[in-house]
Amino acid sequence: MPDGDQVIVAGIRISHPGRVLYEELGLTKAALARYYESVAEWMLPELKERPLSLVRCPLGPGEGCFYQKNIDEKFPADIERVPVELGGGGLYAAANTISAVVGLVQMGVIELHCWGSTTRNLGCPDRMVLDLDPDARVPWREVMAAAHHVRERLEDLGLESFVKTTGGKGLHVVVPLAPRHDWDELKLFSRALAESIASERPKDFTAKAAKRERARRIFIDWLRNTEGATAIAPYSVRAREGAPVATPLHWDEVVGRMRPTKYHAGNIAKRLRGLHSDPWKQLRRKHQVITAAMKRKLDLTP
Repeated sequence: MPDGDQVIVAGIRISHPGRVLYEELGLTKAALARYYESVAEWMLPELKERPLSLVRCPLGPGEGCFYQKNIDEKFPADIERVPVELGGGGLYAAANTISAVVGLVQMGVIELHCWGSTTRNLGCPDRMVLDLDPDARVPWREVMAAAHHVRERLEDLGLESFVKTTGGKGLHVVVPLAPRHDWDELKLFSRALAESIASERPKDFTAKAAKRERARRIFIDWLRNTEGATAIAPYSVRAREGAPVATPLHWDEVVGRMRPTKYHAGNIAKRLRGLHSDPWKQLRRKHQVITAAMKRKLDLTP
């Protein structure tokens, strides 16, 4: 397909559709747009009404990518504009339809990162994310074991959790919440939890962000649970070699031969066709609360 041709995906005209973004897969701009169209049923429930931060790579992931929060009038009308007061105010994007997502691809967006709250109540998050970020020397099998340990600690508190790959070297453990707690409360709780886990197993975990603290350990990044922080959206392609995809998993998949970048834009469709159930279906039905008893277990209340 000549690079100057145009194609239509989800009602959006894609310019330069033949531009190759990932040479190792032969993945073009049009193919990336079609990828997002193909996962719309799975992805949109996780995007809907959430402010987004965007990674734009107009020429592909290897050339001049940049991170963008505020959007302007150049963005398509399909994209919801979300006024945000944080940091002096701004206008964020929300992608509530597949045409909005494909419109972002047309603007050179590859990665979509979500807030932990929705436009219905920006001040009260409905997700807690614990990002398990391993030092490069930590074997992957230990990262998977660490995720199961964090899940068990959450279960001890009475909280059910879900898991996804990040398209990088770690895993996200995600706790759905009723939007009753403000960001300050969630920040304190997630920090206390991370510090508790790290104090029990200091050889395996750290709750401190400093690089010197992470040597041969897994950083439990609780800082995702602050206002304005984001996490990579489920089914988002990453701007990394091989077009890896952040992929929700069943907990019993986090074993054995699972690899952090097992799923990518070239094979995720096959995975979804083979699934008997959505790994995160129940996540959207859970409305958990952080109770006083949970806080006492973490020494947060007298």
